[in-house]
Amino acid sequence: MTPLMYGAVRAVVTGGAGFIGSNLVDALLARGDEVTVVDNFASGKRENVNREAKLLERDIREPFAAEADVVFHLAAQADVQTSMKRPEYDAAVNVVGTVNVLQAAPGAQVIFASSGGAGYGECPEPADEEAPFLPLSPYGIAKKCGEEYLAGWNRIHSTSHVSLRFGNVFGERQDSGLEGGVVAIFLERMARGDETVIYGDGEQRRDFVYVGDVVDALLAAVGRSGGPYNVGTGIATSVNELHAACRRVAGVSEEPRHEAARLGDVLRSVLDPARAERELGWHARVSLDDGLVRTWAWTKEARTP
Repeated sequence: MTPLMYGAVRAVVTGGAGFIGSNLVDALLARGDEVTVVDNFASGKRENVNREAKLLERDIREPFAAEADVVFHLAAQADVQTSMKRPEYDAAVNVVGTVNVLQAAPGAQVIFASSGGAGYGECPEPADEEAPFLPLSPYGIAKKCGEEYLAGWNRIHSTSHVSLRFGNVFGERQDSGLEGGVVAIFLERMARGDETVIYGDGEQRRDFVYVGDVVDALLAAVGRSGGPYNVGTGIATSVNELHAACRRVAGVSEEPRHEAARLGDVLRSVLDPARAERELGWHARVSLDDGLVRTWAWTKEARTP
């Protein structure tokens, strides 16, 4: 199946000042879409907001209204360790916030950024969408709640909202201050000449998917129904292997320091993206190495005065 082609739309992007959201906003504007960014800049950055987009500065924990054909719901509390320490805050942003988004633009399709990495728990094999959703953190629990709200809205209101379960997304504009952004953390510290740290033995395996591919998946879901859909590569990469790949692109030789593993971190998280390819016509096109090269180039440029 080929990706669905559609004309210009009125799009709202919650979290449009963030890592994935700002990359999506740029892609939508390049298509000729009318774009409104909803963000409170709790973690997003004003400099990420494309000047051609409208800005609605709003906290999604509070009700809001917007005119749209499609709402891409990317605003989130996305840090696993924060969810472990402050589950009530995580739920307010990720559960209550999702309910507010569903009510913000009646008639619009909502495309929700869920989490396969935090949702499936331990994955001995690449997890497809029928695998048990067994999150090991409040963040993963909240994302599952968001999915259930979308599915419930579809049953109650005959809507076509879609949930996408992301793997470990990396790429340009990722915040090195967030726990989930291990690529950004490694490359930023290497750019500064600082020591890097791996928690645990480094044999934890993740499905790293490039942000440009994730943007393509979000666009591919417009006008579709069904799901949820995994957005990943199906390739398991250990944190040790990732660190070695980052060292290669950064041209550094220093080995990382290891510290104790952290509560809530799964050992193996890999997604099976076959449904997305079959039903959305989407698959990841950018390899880990190519994505790291692009991310390293951006990291160096971002550090240049």
